[in-house]
Amino acid sequence: MNFDLQELSGTFSVTDVVAAMVLSFVLSTVIGYVYRYTHRNVSYSQSYVQTLVIVGMIVALIMLVVGSNLARAFSLVGALSVVRFRNAVKETRDVGFIFLAMAIGMACGARFYTLAAVGAVVICVVIVVMHKFDWFALNVQRQVVKVQVPAGEDYTPAIRDVLIAYTTEFELVSTETIRGGALNEVFYTVRMKKGTEPGELVTALQERTSGQRVTVLTGYDTTDL
Repeated sequence: MNFDLQELSGTFSVTDVVAAMVLSFVLSTVIGYVYRYTHRNVSYSQSYVQTLVIVGMIVALIMLVVGSNLARAFSLVGALSVVRFRNAVKETRDVGFIFLAMAIGMACGARFYTLAAVGAVVICVVIVVMHKFDWFALNVQRQVVKVQVPAGEDYTPAIRDVLIAYTTEFELVSTETIRGGALNEVFYTVRMKKGTEPGELVTALQERTSGQRVTVLTGYDTTDL
């Protein structure tokens, strides 16, 4: 019986491994800095950006392992299929950065170094330009209005009268009971009239709802709720 170990890394040199790892690290780090620079909302996560760098390098390593061997590729697909990610991605934009890091890692692992470098630079420049010039922005700011009213009485007409007076448009989002059914909590999305302050809307609603708690969340389009 032969117990000799077989070295399978002869298909690529140490230089190839170092080049793939270093380039994937550098380009993934650039992607991480671009993500940090262009991030606007409050859900920024340092661990997510570090994960982008790690993913880029891991994918490069996987591509080196797979090479042109189909059997090895299918084996890795089966092994990686057991991985489950339970953290929800808060922004669709974050998914794009994950795919970008994976694509750069694949290109480095396949030893398409020029493609990886040029692709990373071009896409990062596009991302920065979109951030700088605020492409596709919708210049309509909405607010979320949360109103608590005593249960057992219909305060809907009173609330609507106030919203008609202080907003240009509004829409009921949800209604739920709180505090064991003692109160109803109603959510609206609204677009306030020009010159109207949130405090004025809060005061007017409290006058119609027996002084119950009213909350106006501004910056609804750019803030994570």
